[in-house]
Amino acid sequence: MCLLNPNIYFSISNDTLEKNTALRDALIYRNIPRRDIRTLQINNFALRLELTLPIDFDEATAHPLLLILDSAPGGQAVSDQFVLDWDSVLVSSDNVIVARLDGSGSGFLGQRVLHEIHQRLGTVEVQDQIAAVEYLTKLPYVDKNKVAVYGKAYGGFLSSLLLLSSGSMFRCGVAVAPVTDWRLYGSAFTERYFGFPVQDERKYQLSSLLPNITGTGQRKFLIIHGTADATVHFQHSAELVKLLSISNVNYTLQIFPDEGHNIYSVKSQRYLLNSVMTFFRECFLVEIPVAHPVSEDD
Repeated sequence: MCLLNPNIYFSISNDTLEKNTALRDALIYRNIPRRDIRTLQINNFALRLELTLPIDFDEATAHPLLLILDSAPGGQAVSDQFVLDWDSVLVSSDNVIVARLDGSGSGFLGQRVLHEIHQRLGTVEVQDQIAAVEYLTKLPYVDKNKVAVYGKAYGGFLSSLLLLSSGSMFRCGVAVAPVTDWRLYGSAFTERYFGFPVQDERKYQLSSLLPNITGTGQRKFLIIHGTADATVHFQHSAELVKLLSISNVNYTLQIFPDEGHNIYSVKSQRYLLNSVMTFFRECFLVEIPVAHPVSEDD
């Protein structure tokens, strides 16, 4: 309404509350990893796959691949949420491609996908991750000889299965506080997926990590666990290490005394992240030996 003439009204239409011009100009010159989200058809499901690509990404160059697994069933690894984490450093500094897949058991993809893993944890979702890696290693910009996997808790259970299974495509892997035997985990969670142990003991055994270790070859395995973990008790890693030692499997165990499921000490956090990134960097730097033909004279 005009103050000079109350009978005159003005109407202003503006759909933009804030243009953020300064921020937009700053982002033009800011180098950040590029995200690529695509859909894969796996086992009659449309599953979302996210790739975080290096800043100077070149399709003609083969890059190492790191698969990061979600830490709990019903979660969502692929979303539009903006996140910068430790893996972003590997993408920006070491030209690593980071992949995340919302496989069977993931949330926000419908009830069928969510309940696909009921009473069979460690089976169909592992097959989904393998199918995704098989798809990625066929791409010209992925080095199939430098594939790694990372997971924590339930993700550590899956990463251990993927790395320690026969014919694994992974060269190295990290498992943080991995679940190795569901009989040792909280009953509120396990009975939801498996039922009562007395009645369904076989289902617990089939989904246990310990009997599924078949061989590792030259793969490298880093296990990280806090001794005061009340979510995934340290006994899980202790049982795993016992079996790995008997099976003559190469592994490295990193223990954080008096730390829980989430490492709260700032110094311990830095040490953990530095250990994980150093582990993957050394894994990706190792060249695959090429077998030379032996002549008859030799």
